[in-house]
Amino acid sequence: MSKLTLATLALAAVAACGRGEKQDLATADSLSRDLQLAPVDTTAALSDQPAAVPAPAPAPRPAPAKKPAAAPKPRPAPAAPAPAVSEPAPAPEPAPTPRILAAGVRLSATTEAEIRSHKNKVGDQVTARVASDVRDAAGRVVIPAGSVVTLQVTAIKESENKGDDTGTLALEPSSVSINGNSYPLVASASGLQTHLEGRGTNAGDIAKVGAGTGIGAVVGRVIGGNTRGAVIGGVIGGAVGTQRAIETKDRDVVLPQGSAVTITLDGGFEP
Repeated sequence: MSKLTLATLALAAVAACGRGEKQDLATADSLSRDLQLAPVDTTAALSDQPAAVPAPAPAPRPAPAKKPAAAPKPRPAPAAPAPAVSEPAPAPEPAPTPRILAAGVRLSATTEAEIRSHKNKVGDQVTARVASDVRDAAGRVVIPAGSVVTLQVTAIKESENKGDDTGTLALEPSSVSINGNSYPLVASASGLQTHLEGRGTNAGDIAKVGAGTGIGAVVGRVIGGNTRGAVIGGVIGGAVGTQRAIETKDRDVVLPQGSAVTITLDGGFEP
């Protein structure tokens, strides 16, 4: 066979092959379109592999043993309620300073009754009223005016001779009454303005006259040696006795009512 013939056959074969491929391609496209339009069963297994045999279920694992229930924890005690907050109590006021009069303080008082030597005696009590307020160092009244001081007579004696001033009167404060309450008082009284006052002839004075008369009679009889001398002596003695009685007549020590008395504290005083 000639080369020309072989070449023609080869070309024909190639052309035939080309037509076959085009036909196959058209068939494939048609089949693809048919598959896309056909209803799809989603439940059907698409795999062509044989269905796998399910593995046997594993044996159930034994349940773990239950732990013993734990003892319940004790409930905590309820907390004590917080104390109510209150305002702090006010600070106590300082105690007041006591009212004290120091030793040496003086007060003036006025007697409420007369004191007389032939009426009063040692141990008698008389009263005097404070004339003005007595204050402490801070100016506070400790003994107000009008308080009553009790005085005790410690010495009293009349004057026995007209020409001397031997009469005696001494008083000592013992207590003071303030607003109805009595307090002991350690003090002394001074400045007593006493005077001597004569009184009428008494039995003692008459006895003095009688004594003078008797002495005169004895002396007259001794001197005269007879009764006449005794009479004259008695007259003279009586005259002497009378004069003597006048000269020795007692005079009373008198402190009039309303007299001022100065009272000086000998120790501290606190009512």
